[in-house]
Amino acid sequence: MTAPRYDVVAVGNAIVDVLSHADEAFLDRHGMHKGAMMLIDKDRAGALYDAMGPGIEMSGGSAANTVAGLASLGARAAFVGKVADDQLGRIFRHDITAIGAQYDTAPLNGEAGDETTDKTTARCLIMVTPDGQRTMNTYLGACTALGPDDIDEALFASGLITYVEGYLWDEPRAKEAIVKAARAARDAGRKVALTLSDSFCVDRHRAEFIELTSGFVDVLFANEQEIKALYETDDLDAAIARLKGHAEIAAVTRSEKGSLVIVGDEVLTVPAEPVAQVVDTTGAGDLYAAGFLRGLTSGRSLTDCARMGSVCAAEIISHFGPRPEVASLADLVSTRMGRAA
Repeated sequence: MTAPRYDVVAVGNAIVDVLSHADEAFLDRHGMHKGAMMLIDKDRAGALYDAMGPGIEMSGGSAANTVAGLASLGARAAFVGKVADDQLGRIFRHDITAIGAQYDTAPLNGEAGDETTDKTTARCLIMVTPDGQRTMNTYLGACTALGPDDIDEALFASGLITYVEGYLWDEPRAKEAIVKAARAARDAGRKVALTLSDSFCVDRHRAEFIELTSGFVDVLFANEQEIKALYETDDLDAAIARLKGHAEIAAVTRSEKGSLVIVGDEVLTVPAEPVAQVVDTTGAGDLYAAGFLRGLTSGRSLTDCARMGSVCAAEIISHFGPRPEVASLADLVSTRMGRAA
């Protein structure tokens, strides 16, 4: 096996987030499910943008947020995701390369008559309620054009872990891209990690996700609601029992209750990192995955991997937005855990 060029190569939706404060009455008026992600069309995106309060624009996207966290942790990371050749697309490209990640995916630039011509860079309108919970409304736009042609098999063969976000499974061409990337990684003897992304996403693709976790995926990330949705139960213990023997490693986050790491028949319980105030939960799972993957690729114990994830998640929920505000997550983890990340 050749030496890896990257610690993690991630594939996901390339999105620019617009975050705004909102109360629950606003969510109700606009038919939103608190805490969930809804896919919306271009017209709905425009109407919601006009209705929401003052917003902050910043690059986002689940796997891209994880890559940002990995870069801040000192990892070698690359990202694959589709933007359009427009202003938001250029913002996204600048932001992800500025943090030190590799990003070479060609932008969408449809020819006249091409059905993708009117697709703009994806945006996610995020409403943050006073309790810090985020509710997402996502127009996928150019993300839907991601396909197998965007997958450089040599890139995925060169990463220790290929990391995929479950949100991509909503688009057939993106699904083909994921399979191509994951196969390239597996053929090179590398690991594949999947995040379930959202319980509504799980409901849409339950059978396929179960099949993936039963042999194709080595590392699974989910929160408590997602893992219960996967196995259609309200009992976490029952879901964990079903999960055992599927993915080689599974990490299940439980907000303030910390996280569980399942490996074989063993279940490790790791407490959450204290946080003075929860401001915005956007990106919490993404940054937990960043810390966990950084620990995994640097040979740390699974308990340390989960602790690193918790430190990163605590930093992200202490402020607005899904990208780290500290200069170095590696330094933060070192300080909190007493040794280098």
